[in-house]
Amino acid sequence: MDFQSVLLVIEDPYLYHHSETNYVRSSRYQEILQLLSILKQMERQRGKSDSRTVLHTFWKLIKKLELVQKVVKEKLESEIRHFKRYADRNRTIPPDLEPGDKVWLASKNIKTTRRTKNLLKRWLRYFGVLKKIGIHAYHLKLPQKWKSIHPVFHVSLLEPVKNSTIPNQNQLPPPPVLVEEQEEWEVAQQLDSKLKRGKLWYLSEWKGFSKDSERTT
Repeated sequence: MDFQSVLLVIEDPYLYHHSETNYVRSSRYQEILQLLSILKQMERQRGKSDSRTVLHTFWKLIKKLELVQKVVKEKLESEIRHFKRYADRNRTIPPDLEPGDKVWLASKNIKTTRRTKNLLKRWLRYFGVLKKIGIHAYHLKLPQKWKSIHPVFHVSLLEPVKNSTIPNQNQLPPPPVLVEEQEEWEVAQQLDSKLKRGKLWYLSEWKGFSKDSERTT
């Protein structure tokens, strides 16, 4: 490698791009700038001084640059390890779900009409898992009424259903979901029907509602 090539390597844009970071404000980085200035001066005076003296000084500078590079590299690796430890402490391990598992679905990306501040503001209701898609997504069994909603969700939007150990613990009815700007509930079963004024009316039990008080026609 000739003298000019060495200068080009030292004048790495990476150093200037990071000129405002903690690393480049260090005394080690200032040494790099000083050495670079000396090398440029040597390049301008090449031919005017004894070649052996210039070469000896040049290699002394190269050795010092190698030491500076080693120190900076060790500092960067130390910071990377520090940030990795911090990230690992704050990273939640995603649940490993199997087909048939029940999961709560977050209401984050689904429009609802409920405005309560309880848990169901975040978790809409639970569904069955059909299969795993890729590494971090699952295909859920959604009701037919929700056919316009894509049934594949990222694992961050899901929470495994845990059976309550509290006796007589009842969950609140799920809020209606806006499907094509229309409110939709899922029908658990049809209880009765009748013909009224030429129209067929159904008595339905909505999924998640009390059988005695939440029937509607």
